[in-house]
Amino acid sequence: MKKYIAIVGSLLLAACATSGANQGQAEAKPTPEEARAFVERVNRELQQLWTRQATASWVKATYITEDTDRLAAWAREEVMAYMSRAVEESKRFDGLDLDDETARALKLLRLSQSLPAPSEAALRSELALVASQLQSIYGRGKWCGEDGNQPCRDLGELSETIAKSRDWDELLDAWVGWRTVSTEMRPLYERNVALGNLGAQGMGFANLGELWRSNYDMTPAEVEEETERLWQQVKPLYDDLHCYVRSRLQAIYGEDRIPSDGPIPAHVLGNMWAQDWSNLYPELEPFPGQGDLNVDEALVRNGYDAVRMTKLGEQFFLSLGFDPLPETFWTRSMLVQPRDRDVVCHASAWDLTGEGDIRIKMCIRPTEEDLITIHHELGHNFYYQKYNHLPPLFQRGAHDGFHEAVGDAIALSITPQYLHEVGLIGEPPADDKGLINFQMKMALQKIAFLPFGKLIDQWRWDVFSGKIGPEEYNKSWWELRERYQGVSAPVARTEEHFDPGAKYHIPANVPYLRYFLAHILQFQFHKAMCELAGYEGILANCSVYGSKEAGEKLQAMLALGQSRPWPEALEALTGTREMDAAPLIEYFEPLQNWLKEQNKGQSCGW
Repeated sequence: MKKYIAIVGSLLLAACATSGANQGQAEAKPTPEEARAFVERVNRELQQLWTRQATASWVKATYITEDTDRLAAWAREEVMAYMSRAVEESKRFDGLDLDDETARALKLLRLSQSLPAPSEAALRSELALVASQLQSIYGRGKWCGEDGNQPCRDLGELSETIAKSRDWDELLDAWVGWRTVSTEMRPLYERNVALGNLGAQGMGFANLGELWRSNYDMTPAEVEEETERLWQQVKPLYDDLHCYVRSRLQAIYGEDRIPSDGPIPAHVLGNMWAQDWSNLYPELEPFPGQGDLNVDEALVRNGYDAVRMTKLGEQFFLSLGFDPLPETFWTRSMLVQPRDRDVVCHASAWDLTGEGDIRIKMCIRPTEEDLITIHHELGHNFYYQKYNHLPPLFQRGAHDGFHEAVGDAIALSITPQYLHEVGLIGEPPADDKGLINFQMKMALQKIAFLPFGKLIDQWRWDVFSGKIGPEEYNKSWWELRERYQGVSAPVARTEEHFDPGAKYHIPANVPYLRYFLAHILQFQFHKAMCELAGYEGILANCSVYGSKEAGEKLQAMLALGQSRPWPEALEALTGTREMDAAPLIEYFEPLQNWLKEQNKGQSCGW
């Protein structure tokens, strides 16, 4: 703390000295050399401050108490204060003829905070506390029944019920129960929006949503247009999947509960947020018994624990030529849920120092879902390792969708043949029935997610802009859920509720467009790596495990970080500068053809 105070004090003294020296005379015009020196200084100081903030956030996430809330809020406030001053000072260099690297660094400085603070100290302190409280409410959340006398269940336990139960009322209890947790967030979130908008406006943006959309080397309007273009590419495939799933669920629950031409009630889709339907696979399996895809059972049978599952994920990256994870990863990560304290189990990857202290935080269970998630989180970690040589302002993905896509692209190589080779399933069948089963399981994860991935930020963009007011938070949320997903609330919801807050990324102020874009990019990455590996055949059967050629190109893309515009990074791996959903459609072509046959005579749409 003394070191930080000294830094701030020196900055203030320098500012005062400059002010005094310039009284009564015109301020000297800054030079490009001064801009470069400013960027170098900001990079040095941000590394210290971001390390302090990341450390406090790690402790808070892995040991939730009121004290760790305060520590995290203080660290966040320190960074907010510094960023406000640094951004304001950076405006001196507007209009200068700067080299590309300096100009990009100054731009990224203004975009580096997803929740920028107002310049006023009291409001900055309030925002830091509000943001910390929102996350803590989520992390501590439990449902103890309407009368409070039932055994209390946290999100993990409630999610387990949603995943495994097929009893309508039991599912409804878990679904409604988790959403009681987010009700108290509502006034805090309203304040969060107001303060976040003030911070964004201080940086020259109309609102927080415009700031978020400015981080893609496109205008905010172009980002919205690009997102809609990609959605229209994939929507027909989603509609085919939705139609098939609804008809199968109707056979389980009846037409009175699952209407033939309406949205699907959200609580019966096997996931707390209806964003991933793969837990329904046993009920939706196209060809029962064709191909042993029960990876959950195999993990348990083969004695896979959290460490062994993570080692399996690391081995895939090593096979591509990546360097191993540092020893500190294994001693400092949180891989299992502690028994003695509250933690945020939501899986996340961390780079605490920007110099190699990488970790994951996750409550790993021996399930296929968690095995896939491990690969996803390790994708972040190996990305960190590849760009740690860059200055802190460039230590990010080419855009945030890249960061989310890397691990998922690797996970696409976890094919039945690969799972067989590592001893988790038997020999996969050679006929098309096994392929259709495998693709159905993948589509229930990947395709089911797409509209959800788009609507989260669509809702927030409209909230930040004022198009959606606090008096209609919940109403507009469910309108978007139905419009994009064809999913509805299973019981009446009112403005007394705050259902958006039941999804981690909203109280945590994590932009969500990245996940939608990642679900497009991962298939582009996968197709490019398969071509580099010399694979010929159906894209869904390709695994790049062991391909140093694919690994070399992938690492070249990752090493760029955010130092160059994302089209250049995309081109480094794929040879193209445009995001495109065509590889995704190609990947699922066998399944889509099968779905169209199954849906004949059905009333699709909602």
